[in-house]
Amino acid sequence: MESERATWLRLHPQPWSAESEQEYHQRFTGAVERWLDAGHGACALRRKDCGQVIASALQHFDRERYAQIAWIIMPNHVHLLFVQRTEWPLETLLHSWKRFTARQINQLLGRTGSLWQRDYFDRLVRDEKHFANCVRYIRRNPEKARLRDGEFTLYEAHSHARPISKEGRFGSAHGGFKPPLLVPISAPRA
Repeated sequence: MESERATWLRLHPQPWSAESEQEYHQRFTGAVERWLDAGHGACALRRKDCGQVIASALQHFDRERYAQIAWIIMPNHVHLLFVQRTEWPLETLLHSWKRFTARQINQLLGRTGSLWQRDYFDRLVRDEKHFANCVRYIRRNPEKARLRDGEFTLYEAHSHARPISKEGRFGSAHGGFKPPLLVPISAPRA
């Protein structure tokens, strides 16, 4: 899949049209999602102690570096919907989460080395309909993967307050926050 993806990217340089972006996600992002939902890869996050490491890391800087809206810890991946503060770049947040959780989880598992895949996929939330779809996707992910209670951890902010600017437009940056992002953190390596 990596060589096919590299070839596709070489033949489809960015910026992509809407059709090219859709094709990319159907071919590559969609395939990974299907594999994850089928339970492929290391499922270290199925262990409660490993999942708790992730949950604690995500909650640690809530309202300081980002505002959590919803997230789900699946056995082999994490989906996170949040609003980041303008001074905290996405790459910095992800690096911090991945580095800390990899160290802690590797210690719990008695292993060393890489835990997370390098890549991640982020999507800027475009409007209220997209926002609702992202929340619904997170809620339904365990059902789609045929998981039972106890095999995942779901978090939803109580208010689901959508980031609306003073002008009443969805997703406008305000109060030092950017528009919401949906970020699936890629599956831990086998």
